[in-house]
Amino acid sequence: MLRDHGTLGLIATNTVAQGDTREVGLDRMVASGFSIVRSIQSRSWPAASANLEYAAVWGTRGDVAAGVQRVADEVVVAQISTLLEPAGRVDGNPLRLAENAGIAFVGCYVLGMGFVLDPGEAAQWIDADPANAEVLLPYLNGEDLNARPDSSPSRWVIDFNDRSEAAAEKYHLPYERLLDRVKPERQKPKIAFRRDNWWQYAARAPKMRRATAELGEVIVIALVSKTVMPVRVPAGQVFSHKLGVFATESFADQATLSSSLHQMWGIKYGSTMRADVNYSPSDVFATFSRPEATERLTEAGKTLDTERREIMLRRDLGLTKLYNLVNDPDITDSVDADVARLRQIHVELDEAVMAAYGWGDVPLEHGFHT
Repeated sequence: MLRDHGTLGLIATNTVAQGDTREVGLDRMVASGFSIVRSIQSRSWPAASANLEYAAVWGTRGDVAAGVQRVADEVVVAQISTLLEPAGRVDGNPLRLAENAGIAFVGCYVLGMGFVLDPGEAAQWIDADPANAEVLLPYLNGEDLNARPDSSPSRWVIDFNDRSEAAAEKYHLPYERLLDRVKPERQKPKIAFRRDNWWQYAARAPKMRRATAELGEVIVIALVSKTVMPVRVPAGQVFSHKLGVFATESFADQATLSSSLHQMWGIKYGSTMRADVNYSPSDVFATFSRPEATERLTEAGKTLDTERREIMLRRDLGLTKLYNLVNDPDITDSVDADVARLRQIHVELDEAVMAAYGWGDVPLEHGFHT
């Protein structure tokens, strides 16, 4: 709607520069001749009554003279990308890599609290009929992963997977529970599959199940979190749709996915939910080029997993609370030996990842950064 030399100022939530929203908005505007001359990538709305992050964009359809300064978050830059940050020499969105296909998945969308049980009830049902153990499994969600010291599930869930209704009926107690509590809810949705297959999950994640079937452990990450930090957990459980699941047992992969490089990639190419990062396996992992596994990388992953687990269990800290300490500049290394050790592990891990890429000569400057 702008004239050829028209200018525009835009205020939006910070997702305007993130993921799919950026691709259908700012990317298309710039491709059609719009030039961004000033930007705010993400900032808290200046009123206590609104808990949101906003972005601002200034730009024009006209030619921008060479002497006109472009300003990204109060810093003068040469160019501003549609991510609303200084543009580098390489522009555009990263492509999805064939080698990353079939590894990262979103967990199961259960849809119905009637599926969920507390551990005591699950144990009683298995005692009543041992066959129920075939359809009762621990149920891990993002809150459990990041809040519990052992990252274990606090609840169980009925999982009929792709069984027919006739097959599900053979498990009397689980079937009766779903018939009573889930079927009435599922008659409302307009999606035929969910209505007609009410005893099954809304999304069973069959590709994830196949990819993890032969694994003893997997690496999982909460899709919405402050930490953007994956954790190694047992494979034999149901993973919530709020979790990203990596079908790998590789400690080298765990090191790479726990590195600052992967974290920054996730922040850049994912999106946000308020102040938290919203990790997208299809946008973040699928486009992330992993280095070849090395012995140093594998050892770094093992060290992180082993020593972090011991600290969390000994101090009764979940992942979020632990990293709140690690990322607190007021907690010095001399004050807390565990925090100092985990910081050291992450420095060594990042250096191992950089060396695996062949970038061992790049100074990383670890410290406290906004």
